[in-house]
Amino acid sequence: MLKPTALLLFLCFAFPAFSQQAPESWRFAVSGDSRNCGDVVMPAIAQSVLDHHARFYWHMGDFRAMYGVDEDIQKRYDGKLPMDEYLRIAWQDFLANQVAPFGNLPVHLGIGNHELAGGKIIADFTAQFAYWLDTPELRARRLEESPQDPTLKTYYDWKEGNVDFIYLDNSGDNGFDDLQMQWFEKVLASDKIDDGVKSVVVGMHRALSNSLACGHSMNGDQDSPSVKGTQSGRRAYTDLLNWKKETHKFVYILASHSHFYMQDLYDTPYWNNPEHGGEVLPGWIVGTAGAQRYALPDLTPEQKEKTKAETRVWGYLLGTVKPNGEITFEFEKLGKDSVPKIVRDRYGDDFVDNFCYAGNKTDAPHPPAPSCNDK
Repeated sequence: MLKPTALLLFLCFAFPAFSQQAPESWRFAVSGDSRNCGDVVMPAIAQSVLDHHARFYWHMGDFRAMYGVDEDIQKRYDGKLPMDEYLRIAWQDFLANQVAPFGNLPVHLGIGNHELAGGKIIADFTAQFAYWLDTPELRARRLEESPQDPTLKTYYDWKEGNVDFIYLDNSGDNGFDDLQMQWFEKVLASDKIDDGVKSVVVGMHRALSNSLACGHSMNGDQDSPSVKGTQSGRRAYTDLLNWKKETHKFVYILASHSHFYMQDLYDTPYWNNPEHGGEVLPGWIVGTAGAQRYALPDLTPEQKEKTKAETRVWGYLLGTVKPNGEITFEFEKLGKDSVPKIVRDRYGDDFVDNFCYAGNKTDAPHPPAPSCNDK
């Protein structure tokens, strides 16, 4: 019979993953923006997430384009799928080709701005994705937090281990409405006094205001700035910063919307200014699940190196939760060879390699709104 030390050594050599992840730690995966080529990229993400033994995958929104037919769907219809038929099948296509590859792994879905394109409204979204928005754990949380109004919402939270995962809905141009902010601040107040909560991870589609990706965020765009979006995004950041200072617990902010990868997202003059709290919260953008890749913002060489910003990439963020609630994040970059054979056979090498991997990009910039220049 093997002694405990010998058994541990045997497990580490026989099963390398055993030595890579301590039993006390656990993992989860996050990415967003899977329109255009999501039916090609998401199965690759699913396989990698499963290989890393994550507890769940969290999608930050923009499942399908909705303003026009996604290229991966149109490829299967030889370019002949009419728009009205596309709008009827687009979300079911997402479920069949992007969610199903995760098998029995829990998948959490967040709403993005493209979920409200093509004439769709919030009620359409909640009806289509009720199974994922109304799981027993999410329903129990709604009843606990809002017993007078436990109806289905596009914002929600659930507790996993010692982490509270919170999704905020900023799919609309006006950011977070008052009702949602009241709910969010109530959740933070509860987490503040809950000894079982060691950290909060806040996900959303658009990045909060005044980030390094400010040109395509809650500040709005240059030609359509959002005063309400800017204000509510700043309020949410300030709430999280104050919560961190008061509790000494961990805070992490995740978003997509911009189709590239970036960390240290909030290391900007605005949030470094003592008048606004003078502290940078850890934040990431990971809009790398198949959507048309965007040009990076105008970063200095030092900023680009520090943020590890990349575009023209596929991948997802892998979080590892430690026993004390601290979370480390690594960007898992995937190449064209990661596409499962069944998907490659379905679409062909030319579409996978030349359109989705080498192409599917734009160099058009996202000029920042005037509020991005606030210090």
